[in-house]
Amino acid sequence: MTGGGLLVAGTTSDAGKSVVTAGICRWLVRQGVKVAPFKAQNMSLNSFVTKEGAEIGRAQAMQAQACRVEPTALMNPVLLKPGGESSSQVVLLGKPVGELSARGYHGGRQQKLLGTVLDCLEQLRGTYDAVICEGAGSPAEINLRRTDIVNMGIARNAGLPVLVVGDIDRGGVFASFFGTVALLSREDQECVAGFLVNKFRGDVSLLEPGLDMLQGLTGRRTYGVLPFRHGLGIDEEDGLRVSLRGTVRESLVAPPVGEDVLRVAVCAIPLMSNFTDVDALAAEPGVVVRFVDRPEELADADLVIVPGTRGTVRAMEWLRERGLAGALVRRAAEQRPVLGICGGFQILGEHIEDDVESRRGHVEGLGILPVRVRFAREKTLTRPEGEALGECVEGYEIHHGVADVQGGTPFLDGCRVGQTWGTHWHGSLESDGFRRAFLREVAAAAGRRFVPAPDTSFAALREEQLDRLGDLIEQHADTDALWRLIESGAPRGLPFIPPGAPA
Repeated sequence: MTGGGLLVAGTTSDAGKSVVTAGICRWLVRQGVKVAPFKAQNMSLNSFVTKEGAEIGRAQAMQAQACRVEPTALMNPVLLKPGGESSSQVVLLGKPVGELSARGYHGGRQQKLLGTVLDCLEQLRGTYDAVICEGAGSPAEINLRRTDIVNMGIARNAGLPVLVVGDIDRGGVFASFFGTVALLSREDQECVAGFLVNKFRGDVSLLEPGLDMLQGLTGRRTYGVLPFRHGLGIDEEDGLRVSLRGTVRESLVAPPVGEDVLRVAVCAIPLMSNFTDVDALAAEPGVVVRFVDRPEELADADLVIVPGTRGTVRAMEWLRERGLAGALVRRAAEQRPVLGICGGFQILGEHIEDDVESRRGHVEGLGILPVRVRFAREKTLTRPEGEALGECVEGYEIHHGVADVQGGTPFLDGCRVGQTWGTHWHGSLESDGFRRAFLREVAAAAGRRFVPAPDTSFAALREEQLDRLGDLIEQHADTDALWRLIESGAPRGLPFIPPGAPA
């Protein structure tokens, strides 16, 4: 018997599809429903490694956590990792299969993957009571509809009802809802069951006349109005949208335990990947995290992080062009803390041999760490465990670069020289004991009277966020009507809204 399903689409990118999907998943699992997430095709530099060694989008890993199940490649069969303005690495069922231009992918390869993603969805629906699917961008991107495998293409082929999410905080939500439906073909419109308003501020009663008029115009109801809440943007898909001047998270944290705070500056390098590595630092009371792109912004930082990137050589050139490379070299020489993660670790080394990612051959690194990197065609995808600073650590690795460590003190399969650390491990800072020990080292080197909070649990904070998402759905959506959609599909006889999609 095939389980129920729902596709959460959006009027735009960043309308809230990922968090709404996670919220529905957490609400369902709290009702005793066996549920799984699914996104047929994801474009993101923020990825995760499953236990079987498959690379998927971190948003789907977060949604799996909301479902209290282990993430698998079935939940995100196609992952596109941008390598520039017009090309992406294609990751199929967790493994890279090649590099394609946007024209090459949408020109034929994407449609050929429809059978694969439908098979994955069918396997999940055969195992779970419900599968909550996330769309991508907007379903009304009429220029891409012919080859679509993630929005209406998957909804039509799998018989999924579609819930369209709109971000009212941006404005124009009624026009966006109406226009989204009106630009779909008659057959696509039959799948669209209704709408969900996201990020509403104010008195819902003032919104209700508009929702009534929207139902009159489209024949489709609104299934809920979710209020605006700070600090719920967990595991976003795209680090490129992170403000260079903003903080990592808007959520409130407790005041510092010690007398000082620690200031962490993250270099906002091009094609930044897995920027969520610093989330655990931002969750620590007394740790202030910001993204920077100018050398003067490193001056007052107690720790500088060079994060992962999909373009190591390009990121290194960017650091040099902006004067950040020289500032990092001076900082390391002054024994001021620097941490390089994955691509950032490679940048801190002596040189790189890259015939795979940039195809630039021999490239000189910053020479801070005694490491030589050679890019292999096979991608390393592992979930390592180890020990550092006397604490147990877990992480995950996603990289083509193979590091030959020539010296220094061993550190998470990388090395440490003075106050500069380098590792390929993503996610290591989520290990609470290790994070506290690392911050104590940084504070001592920086001369700060900072004391890590003794009881901060990053896993518990993540669970709290997921429960808050589930609460939003439970308290502000018509959950009985949502369950009927999941179980029985879109209502029959929904009206056609002209003009519909062009032929």
